Amino acid sequence: MVARREYEAVAKRDHVLLRLSPGLLDALKQWADDELRSTNAQIEYLLGDAVRRAGRGAKMDAAASASPKPVKPPKPAT
Repeated sequence: MVARREYEAVAKRDHVLLRLSPGLLDALKQWADDELRSTNAQIEYLLGDAVRRAGRGAKMDAAASASPKPVKPPKPAT
C-alpha cells in the first residue's frame, strides 16, 4: 500500500510521452532490472544524472529538496 505522502509526491509529477526505439527500450529495461528499478525510474535517474552533469540542475535540485522523499517500506524479517 502506498502511503498518502508518497502518493501526493508522485501525483505532482508531469507526464511525458517518450518515443524510443525497441532496441533502446530493451537495453533500458535490462539496465533497470539489473539495478532493481522500474524502467520509468531508470529513465528518470539517467535523465536527472545527465542534467546534473551538464550543470543544468539548479531548478531540478531546488524542486527535489522541496518535495518529500518517498519512504521505502521495511523489509520483512527472514
